[in-house]
Amino acid sequence: MIHAVSRLRAGRLARSAKPFLARGGSNALRCQGCRLIASHCMCALRPTVATRAGMCLIMGDTEPLKPSNTGWLIADVVPDTAAFGWARTVVDPALLAMLADPQWQPYLVFPGEFVAPERVVTRLQPDACAADGAPRAGKRALFVLLDATWPEARKMFRKSPYLDHLPVLSLQPEQLSRYRLRRSRRDNHVCTSEVAALCLELAGEPLAAQTLEAYLDVFTHHYLQARNQLPVDLENTVHLRLRALCPASAA
Repeated sequence: MIHAVSRLRAGRLARSAKPFLARGGSNALRCQGCRLIASHCMCALRPTVATRAGMCLIMGDTEPLKPSNTGWLIADVVPDTAAFGWARTVVDPALLAMLADPQWQPYLVFPGEFVAPERVVTRLQPDACAADGAPRAGKRALFVLLDATWPEARKMFRKSPYLDHLPVLSLQPEQLSRYRLRRSRRDNHVCTSEVAALCLELAGEPLAAQTLEAYLDVFTHHYLQARNQLPVDLENTVHLRLRALCPASAA
């Protein structure tokens, strides 16, 4: 499937002078559709859920290349996902155009503790969400996610003046991250796809939120089984949950 993150990855690879080697990763041939080694491919399980909300990923330089990156999962599930590479001195005009598009109400998703209080919001504007899951007139919520390591994301936040006018949506997840492919020094950190799922829940998109959560669990299972050279269990709890949420996509 070709989507915004896969296109960004292709462009980043075309500019690379040498192959990207993931830390601790396998040299085995990887599927271009899901970035897993061929024996553990999960392309046949890819779900897509129609949403009113959109996602705008601003990605650190090497994030599109990392097999463990979860922004890719967001683009798989949410049709209106855009992805842009971040650079300190250059801004993609398409990113600026998207942020200025009148159909969208952008929210920069970032911890409120690092932001001036007057910029922080904890809920969406009424016309940008649908609490009952039904579409409403008015602007659509666009969640701007800084997809990078925590130190990189803080740098991106500080050095992106074109984001300074956006309201900052501060999330307070009630459970610790289930993501097990990278470690964070802060227990309350969540991975990018978990952030996106929380945003979708706020936007009144429960099916999309739950599907993205389930899809992350399936991806994590496939990734770790491949790392440990173990077979995938297609009938375990995480696969059954994804199948129940999206039977047509996960059949």
